[in-house]
Amino acid sequence: MTHTGCYVVENAPSYDVTKNMMEKMMDNGSFNLLDDFAHTLNFPLDGFQRDACMAIEQNKNVLVAAPTGAGKTLVGEFAIHRALHERKKAFYTAPIKALSNQKYHDLVKIYGEDAIGLLTGDTSINSEAQIVVMTTEVLRNMLYDDSSTLEELGYVVMDEVHYLADRARGAVWEEVIINLPEDILLVSLSATISNAEEFGDWLDTVRGETQIIVSEHRPVPLLQHMMAGGELFDMFADEKDPRLAKYRSAQETSKGYVINPRLRQLKSSPRNSHYGRGRHGYKSGYSRHPRTIPGRIPRYQILQNLDKNALLPAIYFIFSRNGCDDAVKHCIARDVRLTTDREQHKILEYVTEATRHLDHLDLQALDFYSWKDGLLRGIAAHHAGLLPLYKDVVEKLFSQGLLKVVFATETLALGINMPARSVVLEKLTKFNGENHVDITPGQYTQLTGRAGRRGIDIEGHAVVIWKRGLDPDHVASLASKRTYPLDSSFSPTYNMSANLVARFGTYETKKTLESSFAQFQADKSVVGVAQRVRKNERALAGYQKSLSCERGDYFEYAQLVRAVRTEKKNLEKRRRSYIKAVALESLKSLRSGDIIELPGGRYRGYATVLQCREARDGVLEVDIINEKAQHRALPSSKVEAPIEPVSYVKIPRKVRGRSVKERQDIASRMRTALYEGRPPRRDTSLSWEGFPSSDKLENLRQQMQEHPCHECPDKEEHARWEERWRKLDATTQTLRRQIDTRTNTIAKVFERITRLLEDYGYMYHDEHDYYLTEAGENLRRLHGEREFLLSLCLEDGFLDGLDSAATASVISAVVYHSKSGEYVPLEKYPHRSIELSLQKVYSHWEQLSSSERRSRLPVTSAPDFGFVWSTYQWARGKSLSEVLEHADMSAGDFVRWMRQVIDVLNQISHVSVSDVQLRTQCEAAVLLIRRGVVMTELEGR
Repeated sequence: MTHTGCYVVENAPSYDVTKNMMEKMMDNGSFNLLDDFAHTLNFPLDGFQRDACMAIEQNKNVLVAAPTGAGKTLVGEFAIHRALHERKKAFYTAPIKALSNQKYHDLVKIYGEDAIGLLTGDTSINSEAQIVVMTTEVLRNMLYDDSSTLEELGYVVMDEVHYLADRARGAVWEEVIINLPEDILLVSLSATISNAEEFGDWLDTVRGETQIIVSEHRPVPLLQHMMAGGELFDMFADEKDPRLAKYRSAQETSKGYVINPRLRQLKSSPRNSHYGRGRHGYKSGYSRHPRTIPGRIPRYQILQNLDKNALLPAIYFIFSRNGCDDAVKHCIARDVRLTTDREQHKILEYVTEATRHLDHLDLQALDFYSWKDGLLRGIAAHHAGLLPLYKDVVEKLFSQGLLKVVFATETLALGINMPARSVVLEKLTKFNGENHVDITPGQYTQLTGRAGRRGIDIEGHAVVIWKRGLDPDHVASLASKRTYPLDSSFSPTYNMSANLVARFGTYETKKTLESSFAQFQADKSVVGVAQRVRKNERALAGYQKSLSCERGDYFEYAQLVRAVRTEKKNLEKRRRSYIKAVALESLKSLRSGDIIELPGGRYRGYATVLQCREARDGVLEVDIINEKAQHRALPSSKVEAPIEPVSYVKIPRKVRGRSVKERQDIASRMRTALYEGRPPRRDTSLSWEGFPSSDKLENLRQQMQEHPCHECPDKEEHARWEERWRKLDATTQTLRRQIDTRTNTIAKVFERITRLLEDYGYMYHDEHDYYLTEAGENLRRLHGEREFLLSLCLEDGFLDGLDSAATASVISAVVYHSKSGEYVPLEKYPHRSIELSLQKVYSHWEQLSSSERRSRLPVTSAPDFGFVWSTYQWARGKSLSEVLEHADMSAGDFVRWMRQVIDVLNQISHVSVSDVQLRTQCEAAVLLIRRGVVMTELEGR
């Protein structure tokens, strides 16, 4: 295979075909086909587009990396044009259903409904058409099933191929790329990535000759701004301005840009600063008239300023679902209106038609009227928790220019075609699930890539909202860098392993997995890691000389010092645990009427005990009445030391402290008892001070003090060098482990999976190879994060005897993921049969997770019972408002999870072809929950 190299196209909106290239194309007649395609467009092809199309004409695979809005999908459309000309099939894959739907409708407008099909998880339209748009998972499943739909397939267009880096789903892209037959031409379309050549090298290895086309040219230039106190400032200064010399720093000169001096004044002092109009009409940084910049302004004023500066429509990124919804409510409350009467009329017509299938009883639960009010004002939210139908309406109205501002989370930056004149970033930090972290230059590029509508805007605008402490150098660094590396997230799964073994056997499967992009990157990285290990080893040798002690072995002495510190910490932990245990026992011994004194916090002061009880989460709680006659529940977690009664009062049995009069009476009795000095009714003194000392600690201290290095006058200097040596040695050991683990890593994971599947009876082997059992064959048709757990439960008959509503309810436990991601049992179950089935699910998960840890495999996430009640209630016919009243989720999340429950029920139906009872049971469950807003979402888009 010959790699054609990376072809970078700079600012080249027109194209000049070389004489040799044209002669070659004329010889095989391909130029006419490209020319024919170009004539169907109402604009000339850009340079990178023509280069990519020419590569396709030469039967080369193509990787096109270009900015958002550059028009790279046109290359995919040329592949479709060529497929139709050659009477071959072409598949156009997209990462999400909404993008698939969008592309389907675009192609239908060009080629008509008969020529185009659509396949997503829950939609099948004209599946045997010559051109089929589908989600990437659908194509992956076709490849594993050897689907007849693959016959006569000539071209596959993989849009948004940079999704390959997605942790949850990225492996699907690699599975498709690796498993596609070699004679199928692959057209990969990606956002701008900084390692396009590396990715192209891999494609060249696994797919054959691949042309890499990289274009960094934006058809619509992007201007960078910051907004402070209602004023809009250029991010970068005009380098041609003669007044700039005194502001330019040496560092900025080396970076190739100069930050607007006015922004530096914002950072240091907002007073007595001068600014004037820049070349784009915004503040440049120079003026004779000083003005003061006020503080941060509310969102509705930001929108008014954007409107005043003709920067609408805009996508306003807020990295929070609630933040997006609150922003819309804030603007409505401030009576913000950005639409004309005519635009409002068009919006109302569209919304009325799009939502006419919704049940009027569900409208309140869907917050319909508030949502419609925002739309009529030209304002909307867009995030993953929004009802899919609502998202679809927002996308359509925004693309038509009827909506002026969409408050969105970062999910909008991926896939959906919603270009705007401006993009606003309220913050440059986001929550990654654990901490708030700065967004990367790659994320900044993706987010701001939506700014600038080709054919409409002369320029796009990225606006960062200034706040005190924001460093303009940091913002400028984000805006000027174009680093967006594509890193593989590929790792074998149970389903993938079963499918590959069934198709290729273990030997060929290992070869296939070793050809993954993940392994390709790992193998390349080992070279650099090995160089670092050698460098560290030389440094360690030098450190060892510096810490040598004439009196003895300093390494041995340092180990004793650390052992003493560790034992002291452990002893303190044991002491705290001991006191905590005694404190818990003291709480358990309390009786109704005991008066206790609480040392601090919100519970500080005297209180009377009503009762001790076990809370819902299993934690012991003490109901108390404090001196202010307030009822409080004191959890054991808030008690740091034992509590002993100091007095007591008599409380009648029927008194529970629920009424104000009862609480005031108890508080009055408590004050009287304390005033009289009434002793507690019994001796409850606890002995908890006598925590034993540690003989181990004393022995270690003695060994340390008797060591010859203990009296060394250079002991502190030796300690500093030993600390450096130890840290560097730990780093070096980590690097060595990286080398060991990165070599054939993917194949090693696969081997561990096959051994585990064999232990569970899903595979068996002889002297030649591994083979699937019947259970293994069933596993091939189950897809999802908990696919193996679901398969184990099915083998155990966990759905046997359940009615349809209970079936759907139980399935939700292997589908749903709550925000906490932790297993929490239910206090009450909808039905005893559901409880028994869920106990089976949890039991299988405990055994599986234990096996996975022993096998050094990623642990399957625990079943989540958080959607059990909602699913059951919906299946039993409850209204949407009734279901959501007790569910901690939005309507959009409810529909999304319900669709996934339906998907898994359909998977089980296909797996259980021979089990008529189970198949009928699952189909009946689908019919129960496929109603109302759920059915509207499945059928109405």
